[in-house]
Amino acid sequence: MQQVAKPKIKRINMTTNSYAHILQPLNLGFTTLKNRVVMGSMHTGLEDRFYHYPKLAAYFGERAKGGVGLLITGGISPNRQGWLLPAGGTMNTLGDIAPHRLVTHAVHKHGAKILMQILHSGRYGYQPFVVSASPIKSPISMFKPRQMSEKNILSTIDDFAHTASLAKKAGYDGVEIMGSEGYLLNQFLSRHVNQREDQWGGAIENRMRFAVEIVKAIRVKVGEKFIICFRLSMLDLVHDGNTMDEVITVAKALEKAGINLLNTGIGWHEARVPTIVTSVPRAAFVDYTAEVKKHVAVPVIASNRINMPETAEEILAAGKADMVQMARPLLADAFWVNKVATNRVDEINTCIACNQACLDHSFQNKRASCLVNPRAAHETELVYLKTKKAKKIAVVGGGVAGMSAATVAAERGHNVTLFEAASEVGGQFNLAKVVPGKEEFHETIRYFKVQLEKTGVEVRLNTKVNREQLEREGFDEVIIATGVVPRGLKIEGSDAPNVLSYAEVLRGAPVGNKVAVIGAGGIGFDVSEYLLKPEHQTQPQPLAEWKREWGVDPNPNYMTEGGHVPAEVDLPIRQIYLMQRKTTPLGIGLGKTSGWVHRAQLKKHAVRMMRGVQYKSVTNEGLWVEINGHDQLLRVDTIVVCAGQESVKALMPKEGESTLANYHIIGGAKLAGELDAKRAIREGAEIAAKL
Repeated sequence: MQQVAKPKIKRINMTTNSYAHILQPLNLGFTTLKNRVVMGSMHTGLEDRFYHYPKLAAYFGERAKGGVGLLITGGISPNRQGWLLPAGGTMNTLGDIAPHRLVTHAVHKHGAKILMQILHSGRYGYQPFVVSASPIKSPISMFKPRQMSEKNILSTIDDFAHTASLAKKAGYDGVEIMGSEGYLLNQFLSRHVNQREDQWGGAIENRMRFAVEIVKAIRVKVGEKFIICFRLSMLDLVHDGNTMDEVITVAKALEKAGINLLNTGIGWHEARVPTIVTSVPRAAFVDYTAEVKKHVAVPVIASNRINMPETAEEILAAGKADMVQMARPLLADAFWVNKVATNRVDEINTCIACNQACLDHSFQNKRASCLVNPRAAHETELVYLKTKKAKKIAVVGGGVAGMSAATVAAERGHNVTLFEAASEVGGQFNLAKVVPGKEEFHETIRYFKVQLEKTGVEVRLNTKVNREQLEREGFDEVIIATGVVPRGLKIEGSDAPNVLSYAEVLRGAPVGNKVAVIGAGGIGFDVSEYLLKPEHQTQPQPLAEWKREWGVDPNPNYMTEGGHVPAEVDLPIRQIYLMQRKTTPLGIGLGKTSGWVHRAQLKKHAVRMMRGVQYKSVTNEGLWVEINGHDQLLRVDTIVVCAGQESVKALMPKEGESTLANYHIIGGAKLAGELDAKRAIREGAEIAAKL
């Protein structure tokens, strides 16, 4: 078979911009990508139903308009066995083409290119037809897979090729074959699942046969002028995973078979090492990509926790990769590339890698969106139209709910004044940003501060406003975003000086060596993590230290199984009891994709987790509690209360009370609950979009 032309990488001079490498085109021989930014595959939930494709087209169209060079869709299955969900998104018949054309057209209109990702879920599917290399059930799935027969393997190769040819007919510029994160092809590539003894199992040359044959079959079907990208797991992080040597062997074979781009996958979904949550240092895995890049001539794409231009530029300038892939950062800001190109980096709405509205939604079969950008995947529904009649609007409270409402209202053309009682905006995010691993929250506050200034919002700090003043100043609309205060503890001795609220602790109040944390929601976990680390610890955590703590082999040319080594954990500086009244397991309400990380973090630092606890009294000796009907004294120096919040809503008029302005309430002031920034920012944007 004819070899695919090697890409010619053209150098251009862009002295005017400090991000010249990001903005440089990439010539693939038969086509050119306009810059080095790839929007990685992200399942939004819109892919699964044809009637959602107009919304999907608007979502991709917005990011193409925002300057992204190459976009990749969420996973589309090549056959029924490969469905992630029952009746998931497929591309199997000519009838599937029409909705996809909406997407490709929306992207091409703005000069970008788009690949359709072909994903066969293998044993990760949420449906009973699942198949795999061997009949071994995944720890994160419901169904045990059936072992694929030779006939089944050959027909699946044909299905991949057929799907790719339909993608070409639908106007896609190419396909990405999903061969990482523990999906079917990864299951074949690794001994972790593949325990076959036929020509599809055993040595790496046999285990990779399936993936290599798929690439060859697609190339025959689609011809030379069609991009084939392969997403390869460069670090499995599971028992019996591949060594770097094996990864390179696969990469070279894929290149020979005819791929044009090699993308990075890191870790399986079932791996017990975090790969994308906010506590993972930026670009934590780029050295493994750089190692593979040394051995192939096709352009290689770096991925995972790249969210700001300086990180991306650094990777490209150092020659560690040819392109950088971001998925969540482009949900957070569709115009990321355009802002980089026009030197407006301070205006980027940065992804904080919280996963709350994107991946957590995907895994709950809900439509994905973004905590810091509620318009993501809702572009046709949440629209910020210029107002025909400018109103005078007051927003009371400068937390994220208030800033979201104020900036959207001002962007639409209203005259907005923001009142904040404290000396700075940011609200609860000012507390969150000091928690180890949540340093990205600084970026959100920076973004909103820039937006307040840019949209011309009048900001009055250190101003505690009352209703009389609001009425006197003649506002048409008043948005109450006064947030929450920590709920106190109402037991004997709870007013003692060693009883502190979470807010006092995160603001730096001194804490003893033995601590009881009351309340095990998100804040209880955050406070416990904060108290485990020495005060002088470098933030964010240095990469080498993070790898050591999670057991990631620091050697890019690793010989260990899946690059996984025994973790080394520093001794905690405090003894911590984390407790709750509920009898359910601790941390059950945390995010699906990040909760396990927090639980693992506390567990390995010997935090004692206690449930079904009744709090009795605080004495000089410590905290008296009742567990299983028995009283017990916890000899602690400090008690930190994380037992929820109470809404601050005194400014809201009572029902039937007449006021000159219309009053609205959003965020924590409306509903204290578990602190919910996702809801707060969305409510702020929604109310401002309506006024």
